[in-house]
Amino acid sequence: MNDSDVSKQIQQMVRFIRQEAEEKANEISVSAEEEFNIEKLQLVEAEKKKIRQEYERKEKQVQVRKKIEYSMQLNASRIKVLQAQDDLVNSMKDNASKELLSVSNDHSNYKNLLKNLIVQSLLRLKEPSVLLRCRKEDLELVESVLDSAKEEYAEKAQVHQPEIVVDKIYLPPAPSKKNEHDRYCSGGVVLASRDGKIVFENTLDARLDVVFHNKLPEIRKSLFGQIAA
Repeated sequence: MNDSDVSKQIQQMVRFIRQEAEEKANEISVSAEEEFNIEKLQLVEAEKKKIRQEYERKEKQVQVRKKIEYSMQLNASRIKVLQAQDDLVNSMKDNASKELLSVSNDHSNYKNLLKNLIVQSLLRLKEPSVLLRCRKEDLELVESVLDSAKEEYAEKAQVHQPEIVVDKIYLPPAPSKKNEHDRYCSGGVVLASRDGKIVFENTLDARLDVVFHNKLPEIRKSLFGQIAA
């Protein structure tokens, strides 16, 4: 084999090696590109997942804040409604209190009412001797019915007539513009045992409080309807 043939073979071998190298290089390049694309896709998907999770977290926070805000507004509205209802009910009681003042203006009926209140109080206390307190302006009317009240009580309770001592410390006067912020009494009496251990408040204001308290559920139902549990 001459030099020319050797040279040709060497060139063929070089071309073959180069071609093989190029093919290998292309395979490596394609494989690297594929791995890069896969890794890039994985990174993109991972970032997308993080973004979705962050969005979901923030969305949940927003929903929670909305629920809290709605609950607060709902509670505030309920409180306003309840306050408005209380204001209306209390205004009714205030109006009733003002109407009580007219009761003592009719002396004939009020005199009979005082006697009945005294008898009722005696029946509650069932004491042989009691202390009676009234308004100063009612003193004359109270004294005028004491005998008949004691007699009626004794007959109903089947006991001796009790001793009734009228206290010189009087109940507060009726409310007026001059003393509208002071203690007041619309009428009636307060009886107590002589030792002061048993007291029965039978004023018009106390009776209104009792009636109002007992009738409050009925009043609310009449004004506002049945309240859901």
